[in-house]
Amino acid sequence: MSDRITTLNPNEGYISSSDQRNRVMRNTYWLLAISLLPTVLGAWAGVALGLAQVMRGFMGLILLLVVGFGFIYAIERTKNSATGVPVLLGFTFFMGLMISPLIQATLGFKNGPQLIMTAFAGTAGVFFAMASLASVIKRDLSSMGQWLFVGTMVLLVGGIINVFVGSTAGMMALSMAAIGIFSAWMLYDIKRIIDGGETNYISATLALYLDIINVFQSLLALLGIFGGERD
Repeated sequence: MSDRITTLNPNEGYISSSDQRNRVMRNTYWLLAISLLPTVLGAWAGVALGLAQVMRGFMGLILLLVVGFGFIYAIERTKNSATGVPVLLGFTFFMGLMISPLIQATLGFKNGPQLIMTAFAGTAGVFFAMASLASVIKRDLSSMGQWLFVGTMVLLVGGIINVFVGSTAGMMALSMAAIGIFSAWMLYDIKRIIDGGETNYISATLALYLDIINVFQSLLALLGIFGGERD
């Protein structure tokens, strides 16, 4: 994306590119915070209404691939209209449903609520660390994108295989890899906003939300494996 010195706004005249980037960043952070509410609601609904059972295993994988990617396509199609925000929030509710099996399994541990809060705090810590790092790095990170994409595809294939294999060791390896890859995605996505490479706050929110939800569920899976206490 070009880094223009000025951007024309029909209602406000000319605004500086730094003002535009700050506006995109501010709107992204606000929408990201709001998007977590439907996620919590979706996770609660999945557990309370017994929907978590439907989201497990092969059926959950199919729903994620079909409905999840359908939502992402719809968000990109509507990101420049007033419909974009409700579609994004609908997607975050769906993702709450998708992580409800993991939430339900974690709540089966005696220290389940503590594990969930620890995973949430850990994810917040990763986000703030990556945001701080992105604000001080001067180097262009655009070349990271292709490597991160390849890593994500490998991770996706590995996750699909592990759905059928059901290996705990495989889940551990995938979770650790996911934390590293999606933490790097956070750094990349935030740096893009700072550098003016992403000018649509709905697309920016979607990218950061996917980073956060993947880090969270990977951390929670690891905490359940290593720190879950049975009654």
